[in-house]
Amino acid sequence: MVTESTLDFLKGLKANNTREWFEAHRPDYQAAHNDFFDTVVQFVQSVSGFDPAVAEARLDPKSCIMRIYRDIRFSKDKTPYKTGFFAYVSEGGRKGPLAGYYLHLEPGASFTGGGLYMPEPPALEKSRRAIDSRYSEWLSIVTNPALLKEFPEGVQPSGTTKRPPKGYDDSNPAIGYLKFKGYYTQRFLCDNEVMASDFIDTLSNSCRAALPMVDFLNDALSEL
Repeated sequence: MVTESTLDFLKGLKANNTREWFEAHRPDYQAAHNDFFDTVVQFVQSVSGFDPAVAEARLDPKSCIMRIYRDIRFSKDKTPYKTGFFAYVSEGGRKGPLAGYYLHLEPGASFTGGGLYMPEPPALEKSRRAIDSRYSEWLSIVTNPALLKEFPEGVQPSGTTKRPPKGYDDSNPAIGYLKFKGYYTQRFLCDNEVMASDFIDTLSNSCRAALPMVDFLNDALSEL
């Protein structure tokens, strides 16, 4: 369960993002990580209750949690650590190419949702083909009141193209979505929500609303 001490560690890390501070507070990191791990265990169990593909995958929660260490080899930002915990639950775990569900835990900036964020070109092209050929189905999914209740901003793009992608033109009724470079939903969570006793229910309700979109995208990606 996420507690105030979990968030306090992340606040401290954001204010002191150095290896020296991190090593001095490693016991605090381990305690915070354990809190997050326990939450992810419940998150995976919750998703398995409404997504049969995730249930059949029998995911190890460890396979869903991103490392806190940043890859700074090609980055101008040399701070060594991420300032939040992140988990991605999909049939293939965090490293898989499939659409799934996620939880980002960061004081004042936590969020959850589902979708396919910044996919590789083959996955993006398959997604576009499915949206183009099954546009009425896609539109009914992304305008469903259940989805919009949890995610009022609807499906968002992880970047867009300025021009229609190759093989499509501006007259295509789906062109707005075909210009997307990814498809995801996002609901921000306040600190009181992530520390609440019913936090897993909150996550489950939001991610269940994204299930039809996740299923649509994963059906498109089934040949990967």
